[in-house]
Amino acid sequence: MQTILLSLLIFPFTIGLASGIGSGFFGIGGGSIRIPLLNLIGYPLIVAFGINMFTIPVSCSIGAYTQRENVDVRIGKYMIAGGVIGTIIGTVIAFLLSASALVLALLFIMASILSVIGMNLKYITPNLSQKLSPSPQAIAGGALAVNIIGGMKGGSGGSLFSPLLKSFNVEIHRAIATSLFAVIFTSLIGVILYWSNGQLLIVEGLAVLAGSIIGTRIGSKISMKAKSKSLEIGLSLVVIVLAFITLLKALIV
Repeated sequence: MQTILLSLLIFPFTIGLASGIGSGFFGIGGGSIRIPLLNLIGYPLIVAFGINMFTIPVSCSIGAYTQRENVDVRIGKYMIAGGVIGTIIGTVIAFLLSASALVLALLFIMASILSVIGMNLKYITPNLSQKLSPSPQAIAGGALAVNIIGGMKGGSGGSLFSPLLKSFNVEIHRAIATSLFAVIFTSLIGVILYWSNGQLLIVEGLAVLAGSIIGTRIGSKISMKAKSKSLEIGLSLVVIVLAFITLLKALIV
């Protein structure tokens, strides 16, 4: 009984709390934290994908509301337009590749590396970064591309939205808040797809969601007071370390 309680409620709740803090603090959907930790305690990657997707809309709604003063609705609506299409394409690909944990782990690594590159583009290629601007076409096209990648790793592009906006020279706090806002809508289509494909574990999902709600509120409040440089470094480290943990587990198994 105690083992069942731990696996169904306590562990998922704790993971939700940790990922919620990361979601609110870094402006990501939380999947870059939730998925590796769920996989680490025994859930297959495709199941972890489904649980992750289930929690995103509510947790990001809380984060976006907390940081509503920094939300750029003009940019957000173009991210949603491109992002919804990208989520559909990426999620269908994830379903097709779900039989191979190693392939899914490699996709996770690829998306994580792209996240870090986007976040630090101004340092890697300063001349290119200075030329970029958040035009409607660029934002929609970028959201489409990153959500295909995000969908393939069980998310809705949240871990890539902030780096995308950063690469277009959007200030980090505005990028985080707008990312949270856009992910609310792009993730809803993912929930529908996972539900229809039978990949949602409701009890575990609700436990993760409960932790995420609390964590996102905490993380969002901390984020508004943190320095931009700290947010950039923190996001890069968290995304890369957890992605490699997922790959390591796939190789060991």
